[in-house]
Amino acid sequence: MSAGGGGLGTPRALPSSGPRALRDMPHPLAASSSEEAASDLTPSPDLLLPRSFADKDLSLPNGTPVDTSSPASSSSLLNRLQLDDDLDGETRDLFVSVDDPKKHICTMETYITYRVTTKTTRAEFDLPEYSVRRRYQDFDWLRNKLEESQPTHLIPPLPEKFVMKGVVDRFSEEFVETRRKALDKFLKRIADHPVLSFNEHFNVFLTAKDLNAYKKQGMALLSKMGESVKYVTGGYKLRSRPLEFAAIGDYLDTFVLKLGTIDRIAQRIIKEELEYLVELREYGPVYSTWGGLEMELAEPLEGVSACIGNCCTALEELSDDMTEDFLPVLREYILYSESMKNVLKKRDQVQAEYEAKLEAVALKKEDRPKVPADVEKCQDRVECFNADLKADMERWQNNKRQDFRQLLMGMADKNIQYYEKVLP
Repeated sequence: MSAGGGGLGTPRALPSSGPRALRDMPHPLAASSSEEAASDLTPSPDLLLPRSFADKDLSLPNGTPVDTSSPASSSSLLNRLQLDDDLDGETRDLFVSVDDPKKHICTMETYITYRVTTKTTRAEFDLPEYSVRRRYQDFDWLRNKLEESQPTHLIPPLPEKFVMKGVVDRFSEEFVETRRKALDKFLKRIADHPVLSFNEHFNVFLTAKDLNAYKKQGMALLSKMGESVKYVTGGYKLRSRPLEFAAIGDYLDTFVLKLGTIDRIAQRIIKEELEYLVELREYGPVYSTWGGLEMELAEPLEGVSACIGNCCTALEELSDDMTEDFLPVLREYILYSESMKNVLKKRDQVQAEYEAKLEAVALKKEDRPKVPADVEKCQDRVECFNADLKADMERWQNNKRQDFRQLLMGMADKNIQYYEKVLP
């Protein structure tokens, strides 16, 4: 999949990441404190001054300077403050969980529903606790609504919907449990987000007994921000992506490449382990049969057979752990990275629109006392995108560090336990 800014112009050239390790790449948000303070709510100089005007002062035909440093909108400031809140266990006031999968067999289709339980002390909810049943397409509806109504934010990914028929049984206990865990994590990430968790569509998803009635309302409840970004045309060409966002795109490309390689190798290892497991299960009984024929060798042969049996059990557990715990996290973060690229692409579209409108104002010959309102609104959207995207990227990096620390330490423990079990 192409990078988030694909098709919208060539981003500023960065040192090639090439085959470098992730640890050698700078954090995309790394900056000095003074630089951070100056860029929190103000677009970069490249954003305010398109390259075509970089060498001259930008002013209206009557000589009035173009003031492109208007204050950020109240919504941008509010979102920034909310995203800086410390959401630890003591301040959390919304808890959600997904459990109790049930199979439904109808005339036209067969599907799985999951129980979604919510406990909260928030005033936006009429009751302190809710329990509803939702199927996968309901989760998919929620994510689409979040993308439409919160376009400046990173929306957590859902597990992939389609599976290869004949390869994975989507009604098997293993598949349903893996999906349940992924859906549970999806809702928990939204519930822990200081902006997304207050979204009206999320509230309805958690509380409505008849979600289908709400779905029929269609686009009526889209926020103004969602509509304004949704209908941005692709005709604007971005001159250059600001360096900090170009660094994020470069980082995501390398990160996805590394995870994809690990995922392919891990799947190959699991496949080879399962093939080896088949051989071991045929190998062990041979020694038991042999021991029955030669009584003087029965004890050592039975010992060998038992040892092989222990190896089979331990290897099966290790393979299951990799399939159920390791691979899903890799795939979630691959999808997460693609979601981040999509937000970057939308940010680029809004910046490109702003640059085009700013250029059009500078070229007009009529006198205007100040920058037109539509240009200021466009600048405000860019500022919202910049602030929200940087805050979400920081949250994502924190979650990633915690998730991969837990994942890798857990897999190390599992491998230690495996070798302990196969010791004679």
